[in-house]
Amino acid sequence: MKDWALITGASRGIGQAAAARFQKEGWSVLNLSRGESGVPGVVDLRVDLGSGDWEPRVEAALREHLGPSPRRVTLVHNAALYEHDDALALTAEHLRRVLEVNLVAPAVLNRLTRPYLREGSSILYVGSTLSEKAVRNNATYVTSKHALVGLMRATCQDLVGTGIHTVCVCPGFTDTELLREHLGDKPELRASIASKSTFGRLITPEEIAHVLYFCATTATVNGAVLHANLGQVET
Repeated sequence: MKDWALITGASRGIGQAAAARFQKEGWSVLNLSRGESGVPGVVDLRVDLGSGDWEPRVEAALREHLGPSPRRVTLVHNAALYEHDDALALTAEHLRRVLEVNLVAPAVLNRLTRPYLREGSSILYVGSTLSEKAVRNNATYVTSKHALVGLMRATCQDLVGTGIHTVCVCPGFTDTELLREHLGDKPELRASIASKSTFGRLITPEEIAHVLYFCATTATVNGAVLHANLGQVET
């Protein structure tokens, strides 16, 4: 029997680092993403979680790779859409598109994966600093990340007595491709964001991967919202 980590969005950033970390620890890894992970040995299933037609392919992949009795399974909800938008100017179509990836897909994956979750398994949600606060012009991201905390807490209650645990890890500013795309070619903006940490730097994806692995293997954090942000400078 194998331990399996199922990670959404493991083609880059935190997800890719998590795939590498779990594999280093001897776990088999399945990447559910639009792109390949680039990590040798990781099984890639190329799916678009916003498309609405991915469920049958994921179900088939779970049957094929996990088999009847994996030892432990960790499901890491990492994939997310990040948009610049205004809470007072949202269209229904735009809101649905973001929630489909950031909230609906995790809920559906929980259902599909549940038959394979034995005692010692876990469901990990990757939230954000914006899971418990808000900034301007990030309405759908803030909304979906707040909702992810609610889904984690509901998950915790619905898993009572199973020996399966769940956590929401909330990274601070992490040096990922997504952040670099957001910042563009503006070193002064990067420096400004880094200064918001008490350490004066960005977090590495590998640091968040370490936190995720810790959470996957530590049941005492069940139900926690765990901020991994190097400490934020409050102004």
